[in-house]
Amino acid sequence: MALKNLVRELYEGASSRAHRFRYGLITFDVATIIFLVVSSFLPRSPFIGVIDVVIGLLILCDFLARFWISHNRLGDLMNPANLADIVVIVSLLAPLPGEGLAFLRVVRVLRVMRSPLVLMRMRRDSRLFRENEQTVMAALNLGLFIFVTTGIVYESQRGLNEHITNYADALYFTVSTLTTTGFGDITLQGHWGRMLSVLIMIFGVSLFLRLIQILIRPHKVDHKCPDCGLLRHDADAVHCKHCGRVLNIEDEGAV
Repeated sequence: MALKNLVRELYEGASSRAHRFRYGLITFDVATIIFLVVSSFLPRSPFIGVIDVVIGLLILCDFLARFWISHNRLGDLMNPANLADIVVIVSLLAPLPGEGLAFLRVVRVLRVMRSPLVLMRMRRDSRLFRENEQTVMAALNLGLFIFVTTGIVYESQRGLNEHITNYADALYFTVSTLTTTGFGDITLQGHWGRMLSVLIMIFGVSLFLRLIQILIRPHKVDHKCPDCGLLRHDADAVHCKHCGRVLNIEDEGAV
């Protein structure tokens, strides 16, 4: 019971140790993703296979720890991010079914970054994140889409398409497609390839325009008006523009 309480405190607690642990998980996730990208350029070797197994075991330990302390195990098991973790674990520990599916590990980064505890701590620790939270999250959503889509393109076309031999080729195609540049020097093979290209353009352009919209619109902060409930206000607002209520928006002052 004491061990279970310790694990729950690390994953769900508000102590400095718990926050350091969760930052460590984010660092591990990012390092895993970098390794998966870099390894796509390298020939398969026993050394890379060993690293895959070590990463798979660490992810398995993390998954089992979260499942152990879960208050709703069935609901958490059906969570898309946890299902993605299961696919990643199987891909790394039993590579024959398709080790490339390990790129789904990026889904966990988005889930961790959306955790209320992590967001609260990042707002406290980083002024840059606090002032640009919506921009960071929009960029994260776009980055997630690009990474997952690139992984799908790479795994579905590798060995079939002579123009896609590594992750960089797949990334080049994905970015040129979602920006509608469409150079045409790389195209996906077959009807499913064309349908994937269409999906990249539809969803990718939407996420890209969302990021641009956030970047060009006036900077606002989240501060719920106690009277009318309006959430977003100008950073220097004194009164709520909807109901006129005097606001008390926290401000660190001019730099």
